[in-house]
Amino acid sequence: MSEAMDTAGARGSDGEVLDRLIRALRPKLHRYCARMTGSAIDGEDALQQALEKAVEAFPRSGPIAHPERWLLRIAHNSAVDLVRRRGRLDAGREGDDPDMLADPASPIEARAAAAAALRTFMALPAAQRSSVILMDVLGYSLDEIGEILGASIPAVKASLHRGRARLRAFAAEPENRPLPALAAPQRERLATYVDRFNARDFDAVRDMLAADVRLDLVSRLRHHGKAKVGVYFTNYAKAADWRFASGLVDGYLAAIASEPDDPTRTPTYFVLLEWSDEGVVAIRDFYHARYAVEGAEIALLG
Repeated sequence: MSEAMDTAGARGSDGEVLDRLIRALRPKLHRYCARMTGSAIDGEDALQQALEKAVEAFPRSGPIAHPERWLLRIAHNSAVDLVRRRGRLDAGREGDDPDMLADPASPIEARAAAAAALRTFMALPAAQRSSVILMDVLGYSLDEIGEILGASIPAVKASLHRGRARLRAFAAEPENRPLPALAAPQRERLATYVDRFNARDFDAVRDMLAADVRLDLVSRLRHHGKAKVGVYFTNYAKAADWRFASGLVDGYLAAIASEPDDPTRTPTYFVLLEWSDEGVVAIRDFYHARYAVEGAEIALLG
């Protein structure tokens, strides 16, 4: 962050300052929320809730000395709230010794944390999870982490010590997670949608939409209703940087995008899809939020 953006005392227009801050920090905030919730999709849900709260709170917050940390604290609270609402937060005490010293951060430790699967972080209690992510993944100092979490330095050190040890242990366990079982109609509907999209037969794709379909073009716009959502495909007709494959992202049905000439089909972004008996009822397109692909659990279906 630039010095000008890292002090909101020189606010200019409130809306402009916050908008610049959000644009600059959105990928970093998602990295944090995705690991706090164990899912790239849930992380985006938490991030959107956090940004809504920030927009609401910003005008009456007064000068903010460290807006980046302010936003991260809001994101932290939103992520913890989301996990709690979905029943995935451990209810027990962590039992950390507040006088325990954290091991000095090392490049190996930081790389291990950054490479850990998103769901692996969910094996840690919330304070350990947040401390490890903030230091070993995002690179914040003990003082900064204490400010973001509202915690004492000894408490942060204790969380780091135990969290790193647990993360190493869990990350070393072998992967043994089968793909969700999908019924044949689910696979067929997704395959048909992807095939028509790749053929650029957007009239046929529009015919698959339900009357009350919802579109979330993440970080850009939202539309509701078949007529408004149908216009969204016009922009895809003009673009040439995508080719889709059927797949799953964190267990959700999705069209997985890659560069059309990439033989490895390395995912660049994804589009989540939901169906009812009437057709496609929800489209959540991450074209403008490609940061979300980092760490997401992606599986191609053929």
